[in-house]
Amino acid sequence: MASNSVTLIGNLTRDPELRYTTGGRGVASFGLAVNRRYMQNNEWQEQTSFFNIVCWGDLGENVAATLTKGSRTIVTGRLEQRSWETQDGEKRSVVEVIADEVGPSLRWAQAQIERNERTGGDFGGGGNSGGGGGGGQREPDPIYGDEEPF
Repeated sequence: MASNSVTLIGNLTRDPELRYTTGGRGVASFGLAVNRRYMQNNEWQEQTSFFNIVCWGDLGENVAATLTKGSRTIVTGRLEQRSWETQDGEKRSVVEVIADEVGPSLRWAQAQIERNERTGGDFGGGGNSGGGGGGGQREPDPIYGDEEPF
């Protein structure tokens, strides 16, 4: 079985942009710059890679409420490619990181945790499933079951 997971540590290149699907599910997106420093020919070299990050549901809403441009952040998730055609008929594609977990890096900063109340209907990082909203009986989280997050 193939595995598709990625962990990135970098700085936000822009404030998270929070939107909502027609079904009312939140989705936040932001850019992440990841710096790499290495030695080549007895001289330090620097390279920066840029990634688009997508956060669905409560994760997206929490990210938009918490992180800002420049925040040092840890992201774990999976790579996903999506393709589309422009109005001019040009084919485009992009590879994005669909986040499962996002958190502030505590290497050079401190953070204060504020726990949100759990609500029904949102079970974390889905893909392009739309839908959302709660109501009625809450089903167990597909990954963590009824386990409390902390």
